[in-house]
Amino acid sequence: MNHHKKEAHPDQEENHNHHGQEEHTHHDHHDHESHNGSHDEHDHDNHGHGAHDHHGHMVTEFRNKFFVVLIFTIPILLLSPMIQDFMGVDWHFAGDLYILAGLSTFVYFYGGWPFLKGAFDELRNREPGMMTLIAMAISIAFFYSMAVVFGFNGEQLFWELATLVLIMLLGHWIEMRSINNASKALESLASLMPSTANRIAENGETEEVQVDAIKAGDLLLVKPGEKMPLDGKIVKGKSQIDESMLTGESVPVTKSVNDEVIGGSINREGSLTIEVEKLMDESYLNQVIEMVKESQKTKSKTQDITNQAAKWLFYIALAAGIITFIVWISIGATVDTAIQRTVTVMVITCPHALGLAAPLVISVSTALSAKHGLLIRKRPQFERARNIDAVIFDKTGTLTEGKFGVTDVQTFSDMDENKILSYAATVENDSEHPIATGILNEAMQRKLKLHEMTHFNSITGVGIEGTIDNRNIKVVSPGYISEQGISFDDQNFNKWSEQGKTVVFLIIDEELSGAIALADKIKESSKQTVEQLHKRNIKAIMLTGDNRKVANYVAEQIGIDEVYAEVLPDQKAEKVTEIQKRGLVVAMTGDGINDAPALTKADVGIAVGAGTDIAMDSADIVLVDSNPKDILAIFSLSKRTFNKLVQNLIWATGYNIFAIPLAAGVLAPWGIVLSPAVGAILMSLSTIIVAINAQLLHRFEMD
Repeated sequence: MNHHKKEAHPDQEENHNHHGQEEHTHHDHHDHESHNGSHDEHDHDNHGHGAHDHHGHMVTEFRNKFFVVLIFTIPILLLSPMIQDFMGVDWHFAGDLYILAGLSTFVYFYGGWPFLKGAFDELRNREPGMMTLIAMAISIAFFYSMAVVFGFNGEQLFWELATLVLIMLLGHWIEMRSINNASKALESLASLMPSTANRIAENGETEEVQVDAIKAGDLLLVKPGEKMPLDGKIVKGKSQIDESMLTGESVPVTKSVNDEVIGGSINREGSLTIEVEKLMDESYLNQVIEMVKESQKTKSKTQDITNQAAKWLFYIALAAGIITFIVWISIGATVDTAIQRTVTVMVITCPHALGLAAPLVISVSTALSAKHGLLIRKRPQFERARNIDAVIFDKTGTLTEGKFGVTDVQTFSDMDENKILSYAATVENDSEHPIATGILNEAMQRKLKLHEMTHFNSITGVGIEGTIDNRNIKVVSPGYISEQGISFDDQNFNKWSEQGKTVVFLIIDEELSGAIALADKIKESSKQTVEQLHKRNIKAIMLTGDNRKVANYVAEQIGIDEVYAEVLPDQKAEKVTEIQKRGLVVAMTGDGINDAPALTKADVGIAVGAGTDIAMDSADIVLVDSNPKDILAIFSLSKRTFNKLVQNLIWATGYNIFAIPLAAGVLAPWGIVLSPAVGAILMSLSTIIVAINAQLLHRFEMD
C-alpha cells in the first residue's frame, strides 16, 4: 500500500494527514497492483461488444443447427441400405434413394455450412486444420453418394455424412459455449468514464456538458460520489478519492489542492474543483486501454493440438487417397473399385471422435475448475499453465489482504495491549479512515469493549482526540510526537518504519501510553503457496508499485525469490517481457486494472477474485476466492486436462491409423476389406471411449 512511501520518523517533517496517511502524488498510485486484458484467441479483431455478440450468436447457431440436423439424421439412418442390412430389415420402397439424397443435401448445405466456410478461410490462410478435414470428408461423402444415386457403381455414404456433421456440430457447440464467456474488458474499461461533467463557467455558474466538449484548462466541479470525468489537477477542495478500480490502490487516497486526479476514479467525500489537464485520448485510462489492445495483438496464438492433429490427418488423407487410387488402378482394378476404395479411405480419415476429443475434455475441466473456484476464460493459456516456470505476484490484494490491519502494539506504560487498543478504537469509532477501520477490526477480533466518549475533535493533519472517563485521549501521527518533542524508546518504531508500516501513537492526558503499527496484512495462504511453488521448482516473483521497504518486508515473510518494487504500471509489462527473455514461461496474478498490459504479456494471466470486474473480464483465468493457493490448482488441473486431451487424441486418431490401411484394401488379397458397416462400428466405439475417458477427469482431486 502506498501509505508509507516515506519513513515515519519522529525527527522528520510531518508526512501524514490523518495519523500517517500521506498526500499522494500522481505517480504514487499509478504504480499499483491491477489487472489483465487479453482477449479470446477467437475474437482478435473483434473487440468488446462485437466479439461478445459474435460468440453468443455462434453458440446459438451451432445449437440450432445441431437439433435440426439431428431431426434429419434419424430418417437418413433408417433409409440407409447399410444400416438396414445391419439391423436385418428391409424398408426399401420406390424413390427412397431420392428422399435420402434430398434429406442429405439439406444436411450437407445447412449443417455443413460452418465447416465449408471454415475450410475456405483455413485454405486461404494456407493453414488446413479441423475445418478443412471435416469439409473434405463431408464433401467427398456427399458428392460420391450423389454419384451413386445417379448410377455410379458403389455404396452411398449418406449416413456417414449425416453422423459426421451431427457430431462435429455437437463438438463445436460445446466448444463455443465454453468460449462464450468472451472478453468484454475493453467495453467495461471505457464504461468507467462518465459521459457528462459539470463545467464551471467564467461567471462561476455550473453547466452540464458532454465530456467530448471539454477542453484542456476547463474547470470542472466534481461532487461527492461522482466520477472524475477526465485527468486533471485539484484547484480547490480536499477529499478522499477511490482509485482502486484503476490503480489497485486498496485504500482511498486523500487529495487536496495541486494533487493530480485520474479520470474514472470516484470522489468519496468533499466537493472538488479540478482543472482538466488531459483529454480522453491522452487520459490514463485510455493509455491502459491502448496498452491492452497492443498486448493482445502481440500475444502469440497458441494453436490447438486438435487442430495440429487435424492438419496432419488432412495431409495423410490426401496422400492415402491418392496412393490408394494409384495402387488399385495399377493392379488392374476397375475405376469404380478404385474410386470406392479412395473415397472410403478419405472419409474414414476424418475421425468423428476427433471432433469431440477436445470439447468434451474442455467442458469437463471447465465445470471442474468452476467447482474449485477457477474460472477459465482462455483455453490455450490454461493449457500452457502446466509448463509455468515462474509466477509473478502483484502484492496488494493478491499476497496481502489489500486492507490495513494491526500488526504490532507496544505499550509505554503499565497499560496492557488490549486496553490501548480499546481506547484507540473508541476514539477512532467515528472516523471513516482506513487506519481507523484497521484498529476497529482488531478490537472487534479481540472482542474488546468500546468506552463512552465525549468531546470528539479532529486535530487537523495529525490525528483525533476525545474524552473517555474524564481523561483526554489522543491518537496521533509520528509527526505530532516529534513536533511536541516527546522522547520514547524508538527501537520498535524504527524497525516498523523500516518495514514500511504506518504507526500511530496513543497519548493519555499528554502522556505517551502506546504505539500501534498497521500494515497491509499478508494473507495466511501466501506463505504456503510459495512453499508449494518451490516444491514444484517454480520461482515466485513479486512485482509491485509499492515502496521497496514494504515489498522486501512482505517478500521476506513469505519466501519470495525476487522482488521488483516501485514499478510504474506502464513498466510492468516491460518487466514481464524481461523475465520471459530469461527463457521462463511466466504466469502473472493481479487484481486491478493497471496490470492489464502486464497480464496480457504474461503467458498466463490470472485475476484474483476480489479485484475489479475489469480484471476478471480481461484475465485468462479468474480465481473466485482470492486465495493464492488456487494458483496451484490451476497448474495441477492444467496438467491433468492436457494428459486427458492427449489420451483422447490417441484414441480418436488411433482408430483411424488402424482403419486407413484396411479401408485402402491392404488385406484385400486375403479377402479382408473393411466394409463401411464395420468402419461405422469402430468409429462409434472410438467416440464412446473418448466420451468416457473425458468423464474420468471428474475424479480429479485438488492437490
